[in-house]
Amino acid sequence: MRLDEIPRSHRPGEGAMDLDAVRAVGEAVGAAHRFVYFVPEGAEEAAGLGVTDPGRAYLAFRSAAMGAVPWQVVLAAFYNFSPRAVRAAAGVWDGAPPERWQAARFLVAGRAMRRVGVRLAEDGHLAEARSLIDRVVAGADCAGKVLAAANASVALPSDPLVALWQQLTVAREWRGDAHLVVLADHGLGPCDCLVLHTATGRLPAALARTTRQWDDGEWEAATARLAARGWLDSGAALTAAGRAARERIERETDAHCAALWAPIGNAGARRLASLVAPIADAFAAAGTFRALPGR
Repeated sequence: MRLDEIPRSHRPGEGAMDLDAVRAVGEAVGAAHRFVYFVPEGAEEAAGLGVTDPGRAYLAFRSAAMGAVPWQVVLAAFYNFSPRAVRAAAGVWDGAPPERWQAARFLVAGRAMRRVGVRLAEDGHLAEARSLIDRVVAGADCAGKVLAAANASVALPSDPLVALWQQLTVAREWRGDAHLVVLADHGLGPCDCLVLHTATGRLPAALARTTRQWDDGEWEAATARLAARGWLDSGAALTAAGRAARERIERETDAHCAALWAPIGNAGARRLASLVAPIADAFAAAGTFRALPGR
């Protein structure tokens, strides 16, 4: 969806959703969700299910909501992973079914949030956040949103804090699913989009290459394609045109997501962003994201 194709009701200043509010809540929700990939509880729970390789554990935890689908389906849904990275996780359900991995993921989230001292219930913020995100999830159109739909189908756990985290996960994956549509519209394949992301400095290239497992030839070919578009310079650094392209992609993703947040409007979206911010703040204070740029 190009910006000039955004419905008038979703354009800034012309209707229900301000794209700056959409960006703010999207970033806050993503930040509140992502700790689950970096905490030691993840490795501990995965080991209990017989998996000690971090890559296989990541794929099993994140894809569990989809059920025991073939690795090719996981590859399609995750988009920026190499086939070799996802193929390596084939057979993970032989040791434990997806339902056990999903339950373990909830344990990871709950244990980690309590370890770092996430407290939202004491001042009523947990209930308020649920009242907002529940309306968003209930109204979400998940057509074409594979990971969002899968997570929305998962029964919420009895732990109120983890239930909130799972609802936030639905919204986070909804934006991610929408982002893939925009990437494809801009002709950015799985490796290309990853190279572009690392060039922004927001994701370490070493981490991206280790987890996504693109080899040297594939990485160099993607870099060359981006350079040919004028988005990277001869040293593989982001150019002004590349930075503008990256922001255009994010803005078009915001446009896709305007409908997701419409049930709570601009004020509700900004309020939710502030309500869930303490989750990411607690993990940042605990040093969870120390390996990431600017952390």
